[in-house]
Formats: sequence, structure tokens, C-alpha cells
Amino acid sequence: MQVVAQLPATPAQSRATSARVQAIDVVRGLVMVVMALDHVRDFWSPTTFRPEDVAQTTGLLFLTRWVTHFCAPTFVFLSGISIWLYAQKQPRLGATSRFLVTRGLWLIALELCVISLVLLWGYSMLLLQVIWVIGWGMVLLAGLVWLPRAVLAGVAALILLGHDALPFIQPVTAANAGWALLHNNPFLLPLGKLPPLLVAYSVVPWLGVMLAGYAVGPWFGLALPERNRRLRWAGVALLVLFVALRATNWYGDPVPWSVQPRGWGYTVLSFLNVTKYPPSLLFVCLTLGVALLLLSVAEGATSRLSRWLRTFGQVPFFYYLLHLGLISASAWLWSRVAFGQAINLSFSPPPTWPQTYAPSLLRAYLVWLGVVLVLYWPCRWYQGYKQRHTHWWLSYL
Repeated sequence: MQVVAQLPATPAQSRATSARVQAIDVVRGLVMVVMALDHVRDFWSPTTFRPEDVAQTTGLLFLTRWVTHFCAPTFVFLSGISIWLYAQKQPRLGATSRFLVTRGLWLIALELCVISLVLLWGYSMLLLQVIWVIGWGMVLLAGLVWLPRAVLAGVAALILLGHDALPFIQPVTAANAGWALLHNNPFLLPLGKLPPLLVAYSVVPWLGVMLAGYAVGPWFGLALPERNRRLRWAGVALLVLFVALRATNWYGDPVPWSVQPRGWGYTVLSFLNVTKYPPSLLFVCLTLGVALLLLSVAEGATSRLSRWLRTFGQVPFFYYLLHLGLISASAWLWSRVAFGQAINLSFSPPPTWPQTYAPSLLRAYLVWLGVVLVLYWPCRWYQGYKQRHTHWWLSYL
């Protein structure tokens, strides 16, 4: 197999990658704003049951959780596209590989050392979530980028189409944890005297999402009408595949939908309730289908809202760290004032919750709006700082 040593760009690709792609920044900013809603709900209004449980949930609670399902796959998919765009600006592929390794390991370290501390208010556990899988995806992609793009597209298709056929490992032990880290539903892994690992995101299915984004990356070197046409038809194709497979309950998700005794509305929710951990084929079809449609229309957006979203989308990791810190710190202060003690409702078992606590979606939505508004100004400052400076460390934050 021939190894590609350089990544020559066509004139159209050079023009497309010489500046930021607005559609990517706007859509990424949108999913990051929505992501904050889920984290606020976790800390400020958790419930004793899963919001996706159609036997107990309400329509508004279900949709509040369900709409945030679009965040992680879209963010990982856009990371794959951004890696391809980054590679076009490098003189040699080796420079891209080195950056992916160092950036990926940096993200993994931050997930373990910083993000776990911020979310848990300590090190009672170590969380392996979306930043963890993005980091490992970059490390693995550092080697995979040397393969032809057609091969990478095939690997992405194989993972996304086939991983639902693999059984989950139960129970997870030290002997089989390596395989479980690659593909499994969430599990807790004790580590002796060290804090246990809470693994929410397994590596391989999310690698498939990142590879899919990398394979789509060259579309962003095409003329805008052709790019949008491909994005639009790919999005429609994924949504059609979702409806066809979901309607039959044949394949693509471990949890079939069913007619609900609570009425047709909850039957619709059951139909939409696809599995995120790990991302099933139907989950990917639904979320990325919508993401591709949004990308096909976002390039020409000129509204004030699109400019706000673009600000967030241009400083994604800076926003991510700030929003987690703000949500977690404000929840600590609120619980201390409201209940006389600081209690982490997101990671404490319901029996330990204060008797006076009651979930409130109104409270969650108001806090969410406040968090997004407060974060706009530091993100706008950092956006300007990145545009005015070229320090090497800016690519890591």
C-alpha cells in the first residue's frame, strides 16, 4: 500500500482552508450551547429516574434530555472534519500526526486530572467521557491518517454499521477491561487503592464518528453549492435510514421501540429514544443526519444569533472548561445556601438528597440561560486573543 507523505491541496481546497469555515463554527457553537443545558440539568435538577424512561418521564423532560443527544456525536464528527482541514495547512503529514498525538494525550490528561475534579468536587472517581474519547480518537487517527481516505471511510462505515452486532462485556473485570474500554456500555471499574474509573464513552464507536467526519472533510474544499448539496443529501439519506430501520426494530439499536400505554405521544418518544452509550447506528443516523442538514444551511447565516454561536464555536475547548467550572461552582454555592450543605446532586445517590430538594425544569432553564450569557464575554475576548496571536499553546486550548 502506498504511503502518502504529503497532503497537496487543490486551489479550491486552499481557498476553503485558508480561513475558518463558518458553518462548522456555527453548528459547533449551537451544540455547545445545548450541551450546557444537559450539564445544568444534571447539577441543578436531576431526577430519581432517567429522563429517557418513557414509563416515568414527561414530554418536556424527555425532550430536554433528548435534544442534548445531538451534542456529542456532532462535536466528535466536527472534530474529524477540523482535523482534515488542519492537515491541509501542514507541509507534511508527519506534522499532523505529531500534533494529533500531543493534543490527544493532553485531552486525556485533562479529562482525568481536571474535568473529573471539577465535576465530582474531588477524586472519588475518575470520569472517562467525551473529552477522553476525542483524545484517544486523535491519538489513533495520528496513525490512521497515513492510510488512503477511501480506506478510512470504509473503516468508519464498518465500525458504525457493525458494532451493534457485538455483545457487551458483563461483568467488566480487570481481566477484560481492555476490551470493554474499546466497546461496551457504561461501567465502573475498581482500581484497588486508586479511584475507580467510571467509563461512559467507549473508544471504538466514537472513533467511527470521528473517522466519518475526517472522510467528509474534503467536501469543505468544494464550491459552496456542491458542498451544501452533498451535505444535504447525506443528511437526508441518514434520516431515511434511521426511519426505515427504526420502524422495523430489525437492527441498529439494542432497545426496540414499542407502543406505550400512556398514549401515542409517548409512543413517538419511544420511537425517538435511541441509545447513546455506546452510540448505536440509529443514534448516529438520527444525530448526524440533522447535523449534516444544519451544516448545509449554516454557511450563509448572518443573524445576530449565528454570530453569537460562531463566537462559542471558535473557542470550543475554552468554552467547555469554563462552562463546566461555572455550572459546578454555582451548584456548590446554591446547594450550600439552599440546603445548608454543599451536595453534588449529579453524582450523589438519591437517598442522600436533601428532603427539601425537588427537581425543577424552570430552574434548570433559567440557570442555563444565565450560564450561556455569562460565558459569552470571556469567549468573545478569547476569540479575539486567538485571532491576534499565534502562540503555539493556543492550539491546545
